[in-house]
Amino acid sequence: MELSLLCAMIFAFCAALVITAYDLGFTRLYTSINQYGLWYLGVSFITLLILQDTYFYFMHRLFHHPLLFKKLHYGHHRSKVPTPWTSFAFDPVEAFIQALFFVCIVFILPLHYIPLITALIVMTVWAVFNHIGFELFPPSFYSNSLGKFFIGSKHHLIHHRKYNLHYGLYFTFWDKLLGTEDGDYDNQMYSTVKYSILGEKLLIKNRRDAESAEEIVRER
Repeated sequence: MELSLLCAMIFAFCAALVITAYDLGFTRLYTSINQYGLWYLGVSFITLLILQDTYFYFMHRLFHHPLLFKKLHYGHHRSKVPTPWTSFAFDPVEAFIQALFFVCIVFILPLHYIPLITALIVMTVWAVFNHIGFELFPPSFYSNSLGKFFIGSKHHLIHHRKYNLHYGLYFTFWDKLLGTEDGDYDNQMYSTVKYSILGEKLLIKNRRDAESAEEIVRER
């Protein structure tokens, strides 16, 4: 919880940097939709998510290097079974490097404030969703042609149990392309256990012992 509050202050500081740069006319942020057209709102929003996911994947994977992990990323992995508080529990340097993406992108990509704010909301909600310990959607969602490219709670839960897998933020394509997706992930998504029940047990075991929670996952 302490790390989450500290990260909130770091993110707020970076947001202040962006606002200050905008006021000084240094960014490529704009307020008139007519400047690039209505179509560009959607295109820039999708582009922003893809760029952020790419930035996050390689940054995240780098932070798992043995020389960097304990110094920059260990705080996020204190709990093997994540909770909503884990969503933004990062070591200060990592939090700043994550926020640096938005600080820099406003100088590179023309962005209306609507897709920018929407992306920040999506990032926050998605992070909480991926750390609640159980799936909100049925396994069939992740097996269709579109859903299989989205990261869910169980996908990220595997990362907290197996540190060398599943580095993505929103999408699975970098994990699939670079061989960091669990080879048994697709089969696990067809578990007969209801995720609401599984999630409840995981949360209970997290209070007692994270290792016991891992045993529950293996049993299911």
